Amino acid sequence: FCYMFQRAALEELIKWGDNPTHKPLIIRGARQVGKTTLVTQFANRFTHYVYLNLELPEDRKPFESFSTVDNLLQSIFFQKNKPLNLQLKNLIFIDEIQVVPEAINILRYLHEQAPQIHVIAAGSMLESLFNSEVHFPVGRVSYLMLRPASFPEFLSALGENAALEQLKNIPVQPFAHDKLLSLFHTYALIGGMPEIVAHYAAYRDLSALGPIYDALIASYMEDVEKYAVSSAQALHIRHVIEASYASAGKRIKFEQFGNSSYRSREMGEALRIVEKALLLDLIYPSTSVRLPLVQDKNKSPRLQLLDTGMLNYFVGLQKDIIGTSDLIDIYQGTVIEHLIGQEMLSFQYEALSALSFWVRDKPTSSAEVDYLYLFDGKLIPIEVKSGTEGRLRSLHQFMDLTPHAMAVRFYAGPLQLNQSTILTGKKYFLLNLPYYLASQLENYLAWLPTQIKS
Repeated sequence: FCYMFQRAALEELIKWGDNPTHKPLIIRGARQVGKTTLVTQFANRFTHYVYLNLELPEDRKPFESFSTVDNLLQSIFFQKNKPLNLQLKNLIFIDEIQVVPEAINILRYLHEQAPQIHVIAAGSMLESLFNSEVHFPVGRVSYLMLRPASFPEFLSALGENAALEQLKNIPVQPFAHDKLLSLFHTYALIGGMPEIVAHYAAYRDLSALGPIYDALIASYMEDVEKYAVSSAQALHIRHVIEASYASAGKRIKFEQFGNSSYRSREMGEALRIVEKALLLDLIYPSTSVRLPLVQDKNKSPRLQLLDTGMLNYFVGLQKDIIGTSDLIDIYQGTVIEHLIGQEMLSFQYEALSALSFWVRDKPTSSAEVDYLYLFDGKLIPIEVKSGTEGRLRSLHQFMDLTPHAMAVRFYAGPLQLNQSTILTGKKYFLLNLPYYLASQLENYLAWLPTQIKS
C-alpha cells in the first residue's frame, strides 16, 4: 500500500529539506508506523535516493570500515550504483541505524564535511541507544517523531475531503457535527496504524483487518524480544506486550503486572524495554497546577499504548464501538480517554513530546484530571467526560488552585464555550469540544482567548 495520507509528517520533512542549514534528521517511531514509506514519498523531491538497511551486511560494511566522509560516500554510492555528484540533490536514508551505533556518531561528520547531502536515519529500537554509552551528536542532528495516523490523516486516506475541510475550519460548523462524529467512531474502531488504515480505505472490510492486527503484534514481539538479555527476560517482555492491552489507559503497578507472579523489578525492566520500542508510554502524574510541569515518578503511572485500534482488537471491543452512541460508554470510558491522548500526541513531532495528567492525593479531596496540556505558559486541564458540568469535580479542584481560568472538556456534544463557577466562587471558561477535534486542540486554544474577550 502507498500511504499518501501521511501529509502532516511529510510537510514536516519538506520543511526540514528546504532549510538551507538542515542537519541530519533522526526519525523516531515504532516499527510499522510508516517511516520507510514516508521517506520514500519524500525522496521523490531528490535527484538520487540511496536506501540503506544496516541489518544487511553489505549495507553496514561502509560504516564498519569508516575512515573518512569522502570514502564513506564514495563507497555507499558505488555500492548502490548511483553517481555521486554533490551539485545535485542527494538523499541518504539509513534504516535500522541502531545496529551500528557508531553510525550515529558518523552523522556528525556528514553534517560537518558534506552538509549539502540530506541524511535521514531511523531504527525500530533506536531508543535503546538513548540511555547507553552512545553519544548522540548533540546540536548536529534534528529529530522528528512519527506516530500512527491522526483523525485528519484518516479522513484523507478515506477520501473524505469535505469532512477534512470542515474539521480544519475554526470554529467547526454545526452542520458538520453528525458526520464528523460518525467518521470519528470508525477511526476509534480501527485506529491509526498505516497498514490497517490503508487496507480499510481500499476495501472498507472490517472483518479482513484481524490478520493484519495479529501480524503487527507478532512482529512487535519478535522485534523487541531480540533485545532481551536472557530467556527469562524475553518471557517478561512477551508478557508485558500481551498484558498491556487489558491495562491500557489505566494506572498500573509493576508488581504482579497483568495478573502475573512477576516481581516489580522484572516487570519494570520489561516495561521500559517495550517503552524504548515506542509501543507504550508510562505516563507519570503531576501534582502541580503551575509550571514547571514535573512528573512524580514515585506515583503509579498510567499506561498509554501506541494505538487505540490495536487496543480495541485485542481486548475485543470492536462490536461494542459499532453499536454505541457515545464512546464514553465503552470500557468505562477508557477507549475514548486513550484515543484523546493519542490524538493530542499526533500533532507533536518534537522528540520530547509526552502526555501528562494531574492528581491530588489528599484524604479528603483526592482528584484526577485526565490530561495536562502546556499552552502559552499555562497548564491547561483536559477532561474527557460526558454529562453535565456538575460531574467535573476533579476539574473544579484543579481550577480552584490554578492561577488561570481556562479548561477543556472533550465529549460527544457540539462545540460550546461556557462560563462556570466553582464552589469557592471562582469563575472559569470551559471549552467543550467534540471528540473529533482532539487533533485540533492547539488551534482551539489559540482561538479561545478571542472568544473570551468577545
